[in-house]
Amino acid sequence: QVQLVESGGGLVQPGGSLRLSCSASGSIFKVNGMGWYRQAPGRQRELVAEITEGEGTIYADSVKGRFTISRDIAKHTVYLQMNSLKPDDTAVYYCRAEIIRRDLWEFSSWGQGTQVTVSS
Repeated sequence: QVQLVESGGGLVQPGGSLRLSCSASGSIFKVNGMGWYRQAPGRQRELVAEITEGEGTIYADSVKGRFTISRDIAKHTVYLQMNSLKPDDTAVYYCRAEIIRRDLWEFSSWGQGTQVTVSS
């Protein structure tokens, strides 16, 4: 009914940049908050950044000053601009969206993830 698809992951050198995108589609009335999470090898999934409909933002301390989250509300799309990437940023990055479906059912939807690898 509702699907999230991430894109933009890949392999970059330390200090490089990537821009992730995530688009929600389906039977959507409204998308409230959207966010990015990541899971590194041997670690639990953690919050990277979130953004509200009003474009208020929350960042993990580890990415503040390096990552920027933004969104296009009309396109149901959230972005994550990642600069000054470090090897510790290597993880699978997952998109999350708080969806209000057309039948007004509210729920969280997750993407399948996109791999980000930071290595020389």
